[in-house]
Amino acid sequence: MLTNQLAGPGRGPHPDRPSGSGGNTPHTPARPTWHCRVDGQPWPCGEARLLLPVEFRDNVSGLTIYLAGLMYEAMRDLYQLNPHGGPKPEELFSRFVAWAARRPSAERAQ
Repeated sequence: MLTNQLAGPGRGPHPDRPSGSGGNTPHTPARPTWHCRVDGQPWPCGEARLLLPVEFRDNVSGLTIYLAGLMYEAMRDLYQLNPHGGPKPEELFSRFVAWAARRPSAERAQ
């Protein structure tokens, strides 16, 4: 079978964005629960959803690729914590990636 010959996927990106400003703690995820280090909300929290597009302002594709990599890491962590009751893949996709891809085109143009 071909799958026996394929190497497993490596680690995804390190969750280092959005970066903090002015010495403030950045709204990055605390692993393995994937909650915001600052406000405790499921990551990406509302503040991260505002800051990430600013950091990736001219690179919506880069933002979605970054978020997809973090979604993969979150799946790995969250399913290890709770293998039978973890979030569904659709829920994680909506939480991590879909919101960034759905940004209004007027907002992208700015």
